[in-house]
Amino acid sequence: MDRLIYLSMAGAKATMQRQDVLANNLANLSTAGFRAELQAFRAVPVQGDGASTRVYALESTPGHSNEAGPLQTTGRPLDVAMKGDAWLAVQGLDGTEAYTRAGALELDAEGNLVTVSGLPVQGEGGPITVPAGAAVDIAADGSVSATVGNAPPQVVGRLKLVTPEAPLQRGLDGLFRAADGNDLAADPNARLQAGALEGSNVSAVETMVAMIAAARQFEQQMKALQGAEQRDQAGQKLLAPTLGA
Repeated sequence: MDRLIYLSMAGAKATMQRQDVLANNLANLSTAGFRAELQAFRAVPVQGDGASTRVYALESTPGHSNEAGPLQTTGRPLDVAMKGDAWLAVQGLDGTEAYTRAGALELDAEGNLVTVSGLPVQGEGGPITVPAGAAVDIAADGSVSATVGNAPPQVVGRLKLVTPEAPLQRGLDGLFRAADGNDLAADPNARLQAGALEGSNVSAVETMVAMIAAARQFEQQMKALQGAEQRDQAGQKLLAPTLGA
Protein backbone atom coordinates (compact mmCIF):
# COMPACT_ATOMS: atom_id res chain seq x y z
CA MET A 1 0.00 0.00 0.00
CA ASP A 2 2.85 2.38 0.85
CA ARG A 3 4.32 1.85 -2.61
CA LEU A 4 1.11 3.02 -4.26
CA ILE A 5 1.07 6.14 -2.06
CA TYR A 6 4.65 7.09 -2.91
CA LEU A 7 4.19 6.45 -6.62
CA SER A 8 1.00 8.53 -6.70
CA MET A 9 2.70 11.33 -4.76
CA ALA A 10 5.62 11.35 -7.22
CA GLY A 11 3.23 11.52 -10.16
CA ALA A 12 1.23 14.34 -8.58
CA LYS A 13 4.40 16.32 -7.85
CA ALA A 14 5.59 15.94 -11.43
CA THR A 15 2.20 17.10 -12.71
CA MET A 16 2.30 20.19 -10.48
CA GLN A 17 5.76 21.04 -11.82
CA ARG A 18 4.42 20.74 -15.35
CA GLN A 19 1.57 23.09 -14.48
CA ASP A 20 4.07 25.65 -13.15
CA VAL A 21 5.99 25.63 -16.44
CA LEU A 22 2.81 25.90 -18.51
CA ALA A 23 1.50 28.74 -16.36
CA ASN A 24 4.79 30.63 -16.75
CA ASN A 25 4.67 30.16 -20.52
CA LEU A 26 1.10 31.41 -20.66
CA ALA A 27 1.99 34.44 -18.53
CA ASN A 28 4.66 35.38 -21.10
CA LEU A 29 2.31 35.10 -24.07
CA SER A 30 2.80 38.79 -24.89
CA THR A 31 6.49 39.04 -23.92
CA ALA A 32 8.57 40.00 -26.95
CA GLY A 33 11.16 37.38 -27.90
CA PHE A 34 10.08 34.91 -25.20
CA ARG A 35 11.00 31.27 -25.78
CA ALA A 36 8.54 28.71 -24.43
CA GLU A 37 10.09 26.44 -21.81
CA LEU A 38 9.72 22.74 -22.46
CA GLN A 39 9.34 20.09 -19.78
CA ALA A 40 9.25 16.33 -19.98
CA PHE A 41 9.24 13.41 -17.57
CA ARG A 42 10.82 10.01 -17.83
CA ALA A 43 9.75 6.77 -16.21
CA VAL A 44 12.41 5.22 -13.96
CA PRO A 45 11.81 1.66 -12.68
CA VAL A 46 12.05 1.12 -8.95
CA GLN A 47 15.17 -0.93 -8.17
CA GLY A 48 14.86 -3.70 -5.64
CA ASP A 49 13.93 -7.32 -5.06
CA GLY A 50 11.27 -8.82 -7.26
CA ALA A 51 9.94 -7.83 -10.65
CA SER A 52 10.26 -4.23 -11.89
CA THR A 53 6.55 -3.54 -12.00
CA ARG A 54 6.60 -0.01 -10.56
CA VAL A 55 8.13 3.18 -11.92
CA TYR A 56 8.66 6.70 -10.64
CA ALA A 57 8.10 9.84 -12.74
CA LEU A 58 11.25 12.00 -12.70
CA GLU A 59 11.57 15.47 -14.17
CA SER A 60 13.62 15.89 -17.34
CA THR A 61 13.92 19.42 -18.73
CA PRO A 62 14.85 19.41 -22.43
CA GLY A 63 15.24 23.19 -22.65
CA HIS A 64 13.18 25.64 -24.68
CA SER A 65 11.38 25.84 -28.00
CA ASN A 66 13.45 27.36 -30.80
CA GLU A 67 10.48 28.09 -33.04
CA ALA A 68 10.37 31.70 -34.21
CA GLY A 69 7.64 33.91 -32.80
CA PRO A 70 5.32 36.03 -34.97
CA LEU A 71 6.81 39.20 -36.43
CA GLN A 72 5.17 42.42 -35.28
CA THR A 73 5.85 45.58 -37.28
CA THR A 74 6.15 48.62 -35.00
CA GLY A 75 7.87 51.24 -37.19
CA ARG A 76 9.96 52.29 -34.19
CA PRO A 77 13.61 52.84 -35.20
CA LEU A 78 15.00 51.23 -32.04
CA ASP A 79 12.96 48.02 -32.36
CA VAL A 80 14.81 45.14 -33.98
CA ALA A 81 13.78 41.56 -34.74
CA MET A 82 16.52 39.00 -35.25
CA LYS A 83 16.22 36.82 -38.33
CA GLY A 84 16.80 33.09 -38.47
CA ASP A 85 18.78 31.76 -35.50
CA ALA A 86 20.49 35.07 -34.66
CA TRP A 87 20.57 36.37 -31.08
CA LEU A 88 21.37 39.81 -29.69
CA ALA A 89 24.22 40.09 -27.18
CA VAL A 90 23.63 42.08 -23.97
CA GLN A 91 25.38 42.46 -20.64
CA GLY A 92 23.60 40.74 -17.77
CA LEU A 93 23.32 42.08 -14.24
CA ASP A 94 26.19 39.79 -13.22
CA GLY A 95 28.46 41.41 -15.82
CA THR A 96 28.58 38.40 -18.11
CA GLU A 97 27.57 38.38 -21.75
CA ALA A 98 24.12 36.96 -22.39
CA TYR A 99 21.79 36.65 -25.36
CA THR A 100 18.18 37.55 -26.03
CA ARG A 101 15.64 37.76 -28.84
CA ALA A 102 13.83 40.70 -27.22
CA GLY A 103 14.79 43.60 -29.48
CA ALA A 104 12.93 46.55 -27.93
CA LEU A 105 15.89 48.92 -27.38
CA GLU A 106 16.14 52.35 -25.77
CA LEU A 107 18.66 55.09 -25.02
CA ASP A 108 19.50 55.85 -21.40
CA ALA A 109 20.35 59.29 -19.99
CA GLU A 110 23.98 58.94 -21.12
CA GLY A 111 23.02 57.94 -24.65
CA ASN A 112 23.93 54.28 -24.21
CA LEU A 113 21.91 51.71 -26.11
CA VAL A 114 20.11 49.49 -23.59
CA THR A 115 17.20 47.06 -23.41
CA VAL A 116 13.84 47.99 -21.89
CA SER A 117 15.07 46.51 -18.60
CA GLY A 118 18.18 48.70 -18.67
CA LEU A 119 20.75 46.07 -19.70
CA PRO A 120 23.59 47.45 -21.88
CA VAL A 121 23.48 46.23 -25.46
CA GLN A 122 26.79 44.77 -26.59
CA GLY A 123 28.41 46.01 -29.77
CA GLU A 124 31.21 44.27 -31.61
CA GLY A 125 33.56 46.87 -30.10
CA GLY A 126 31.88 47.23 -26.73
CA PRO A 127 28.86 49.28 -25.56
CA ILE A 128 27.26 51.57 -28.13
CA THR A 129 26.82 55.27 -27.30
CA VAL A 130 24.71 57.64 -29.40
CA PRO A 131 25.30 61.44 -29.41
CA ALA A 132 22.65 63.53 -27.66
CA GLY A 133 19.72 64.52 -29.86
CA ALA A 134 20.76 62.22 -32.70
CA ALA A 135 18.34 60.28 -34.87
CA VAL A 136 19.20 56.58 -34.78
CA ASP A 137 18.99 54.14 -37.67
CA ILE A 138 19.81 50.43 -37.43
CA ALA A 139 20.75 48.59 -40.62
CA ALA A 140 20.02 44.96 -41.41
CA ASP A 141 23.57 43.92 -40.47
CA GLY A 142 23.28 45.58 -37.05
CA SER A 143 25.18 48.76 -37.89
CA VAL A 144 23.94 51.69 -35.78
CA SER A 145 24.04 55.12 -37.46
CA ALA A 146 23.44 58.44 -35.73
CA THR A 147 22.39 61.64 -37.48
CA VAL A 148 22.72 64.99 -35.70
CA GLY A 149 20.87 67.85 -37.36
CA ASN A 150 21.78 68.23 -41.03
CA ALA A 151 25.11 66.45 -40.67
CA PRO A 152 25.63 63.21 -42.59
CA PRO A 153 24.91 60.00 -40.64
CA GLN A 154 27.82 58.42 -38.80
CA VAL A 155 28.19 54.78 -37.80
CA VAL A 156 28.66 54.67 -34.02
CA GLY A 157 28.80 50.90 -33.65
CA ARG A 158 27.44 47.57 -34.72
CA LEU A 159 25.20 45.33 -32.67
CA LYS A 160 26.80 42.05 -31.73
CA LEU A 161 24.69 39.32 -33.31
CA VAL A 162 25.56 35.68 -32.71
CA THR A 163 24.33 32.43 -34.21
CA PRO A 164 24.78 29.59 -31.70
CA GLU A 165 25.86 26.21 -33.03
CA ALA A 166 24.60 24.45 -29.90
CA PRO A 167 21.39 25.14 -27.94
CA LEU A 168 21.64 27.97 -25.41
CA GLN A 169 20.66 27.56 -21.78
CA ARG A 170 18.18 29.84 -20.04
CA GLY A 171 19.38 31.41 -16.80
CA LEU A 172 17.39 32.43 -13.75
CA ASP A 173 17.43 36.01 -15.07
CA GLY A 174 15.58 34.94 -18.23
CA LEU A 175 18.63 35.51 -20.45
CA PHE A 176 20.37 32.80 -22.44
CA ARG A 177 24.02 31.78 -22.35
CA ALA A 178 26.28 29.20 -23.94
CA ALA A 179 26.33 25.83 -22.17
CA ASP A 180 30.09 26.08 -21.57
CA GLY A 181 29.81 29.62 -20.19
CA ASN A 182 32.03 31.15 -22.88
CA ASP A 183 31.11 34.19 -24.99
CA LEU A 184 30.04 33.44 -28.54
CA ALA A 185 31.78 35.04 -31.51
CA ALA A 186 29.92 37.63 -33.56
CA ASP A 187 28.37 36.30 -36.76
CA PRO A 188 28.96 38.72 -39.67
CA ASN A 189 26.23 36.99 -41.67
CA ALA A 190 23.52 37.40 -39.01
CA ARG A 191 20.74 39.79 -39.95
CA LEU A 192 17.88 41.64 -38.30
CA GLN A 193 14.82 43.64 -39.28
CA ALA A 194 14.54 47.16 -37.91
CA GLY A 195 11.17 48.62 -36.95
CA ALA A 196 9.80 45.25 -35.88
CA LEU A 197 9.69 42.93 -32.86
CA GLU A 198 9.50 39.18 -32.58
CA GLY A 199 6.61 38.06 -30.43
CA SER A 200 6.49 35.16 -28.01
CA ASN A 201 6.49 31.70 -29.56
CA VAL A 202 4.02 30.41 -26.96
CA SER A 203 0.80 29.00 -28.42
CA ALA A 204 -2.12 29.97 -26.20
CA VAL A 205 -4.35 27.15 -27.49
CA GLU A 206 -1.73 24.42 -27.11
CA THR A 207 -0.77 25.66 -23.66
CA MET A 208 -4.37 25.74 -22.44
CA VAL A 209 -4.99 22.21 -23.75
CA ALA A 210 -1.82 21.01 -22.00
CA MET A 211 -2.92 22.66 -18.74
CA ILE A 212 -6.31 20.92 -18.91
CA ALA A 213 -4.61 17.57 -19.56
CA ALA A 214 -2.25 18.15 -16.62
CA ALA A 215 -5.16 19.02 -14.35
CA ARG A 216 -6.96 15.80 -15.27
CA GLN A 217 -3.78 13.80 -14.71
CA PHE A 218 -3.42 15.38 -11.26
CA GLU A 219 -7.01 14.39 -10.44
CA GLN A 220 -6.20 10.77 -11.37
CA GLN A 221 -3.22 10.79 -9.03
CA MET A 222 -5.41 12.13 -6.23
CA LYS A 223 -8.01 9.41 -6.88
CA ALA A 224 -5.25 6.81 -6.60
CA LEU A 225 -4.27 8.24 -3.21
CA GLN A 226 -7.90 8.20 -2.05
CA GLY A 227 -8.24 4.61 -3.22
CA ALA A 228 -5.15 3.63 -1.25
CA GLU A 229 -6.60 5.27 1.85
CA GLN A 230 -9.94 3.50 1.44
CA ARG A 231 -8.25 0.11 1.02
CA ASP A 232 -6.09 0.80 4.06
CA GLN A 233 -9.17 1.57 6.15
CA ALA A 234 -10.91 -1.55 4.88
CA GLY A 235 -7.87 -3.65 5.81
CA GLN A 236 -7.83 -2.21 9.32
CA LYS A 237 -11.50 -3.16 9.79
CA LEU A 238 -10.79 -6.74 8.71
CA LEU A 239 -7.83 -7.02 11.06
CA ALA A 240 -9.57 -5.33 14.01
CA PRO A 241 -11.25 -8.51 15.40
CA THR A 242 -7.99 -10.44 15.15
CA LEU A 243 -6.02 -7.72 16.85
CA GLY A 244 -8.66 -7.41 19.56
CA ALA A 245 -8.49 -11.14 20.30
